[in-house]
Amino acid sequence: MPAVDGWFAGEGDAFRLLGTRCTACAAVFFPREDVHCRNPACAGGDLTEVPLSPRGRIWSFTDSRYRPPSPYVSDPELPWEPYALIAVELESERIVVLGQAVPGITVADLTVGMEVEVVPGVLAEDAETTWTTWHWRPTGVAR
Repeated sequence: MPAVDGWFAGEGDAFRLLGTRCTACAAVFFPREDVHCRNPACAGGDLTEVPLSPRGRIWSFTDSRYRPPSPYVSDPELPWEPYALIAVELESERIVVLGQAVPGITVADLTVGMEVEVVPGVLAEDAETTWTTWHWRPTGVAR
């Protein structure tokens, strides 16, 4: 089950984040915008869904050493496991999208400017449900 409906779709190499593009000014938005163009210089146009670039370059990164607030779900009985958080400038759109690194990648593995790709990931799971999201993976790293 997607953690947020409409923000990503596809599987394997076809996995993509989904944004919206204004037909009047061509501005691209993620998270998606479905009501009005966010560009203050635009009179507004129709917003169409667009798959975003699957690759980009690391713009910045850090490690998350705290238990995040809702909607993230974590068991307070389990020890907190830090994870790398990456800001990626998408290849074509030139917008910056935040996301977690794939499990096993730490800040020691990352550098600004490194190429990464978006891949499906798991945000949380319990006995009945797996909530899916996206992760960033350095290119050339095995799945």
